[in-house]
Amino acid sequence: MVAMAKAKADKGADWFDTLDAELQRKTAEILSDVGQQASKRTDLNKTLIEDAWKIWKRFNAMNVHLAMEPSYERWAVFPDTFPDGDWRWREGFNPASVQSVTLTDRTQEQNRIGDALKIAYYDTDRRPRVKISFEYCEGEHYYKYSGWKRIWSIHTLLDSSADRLDVNEVHKVLGDVVKAWYESHLRRNRDLLIKHLKKNYERVETYNQ
Repeated sequence: MVAMAKAKADKGADWFDTLDAELQRKTAEILSDVGQQASKRTDLNKTLIEDAWKIWKRFNAMNVHLAMEPSYERWAVFPDTFPDGDWRWREGFNPASVQSVTLTDRTQEQNRIGDALKIAYYDTDRRPRVKISFEYCEGEHYYKYSGWKRIWSIHTLLDSSADRLDVNEVHKVLGDVVKAWYESHLRRNRDLLIKHLKKNYERVETYNQ
């Protein structure tokens, strides 16, 4: 009887040892995958933030103020000259935690306030995607029960899975739209930007606020 009990105990231990080994392997695989994803997202977000900062500086040079999120105060340290001097990443800042990078026009003329270039993550079927869009106000409309509302349009410039996002495509799209945005400021003609967006990019959403 003692021998039979010992055999059953050994058999039970063997079963759990096998399961435990499988769980350990699965844990290692998942941790490795999560680590790789975090590393890729860190690199991508650093690139996106640096790109947005370069755009911010170019507009700032002609006295056009864009509000940037995340703010440089969160991720950068300027030991010497702001904003054109050298900078370094702020200690403790986690690029992988950034969910969106946005440049918003604060110019009051020509109804430009709120014109915004946005790069944002969102999930579809639990898989992260990246969407680049540009939104702007097309005017106001009076609603009987809620009064005057601003009408906003959003154009999708690029929409891709985060894993397959081509940085060259990102730069191509940013270059195209930023060029039109910048020229519209130089010529003091916002319609140049709006016409460019309507001609070249799908308008996927309209809402009022």
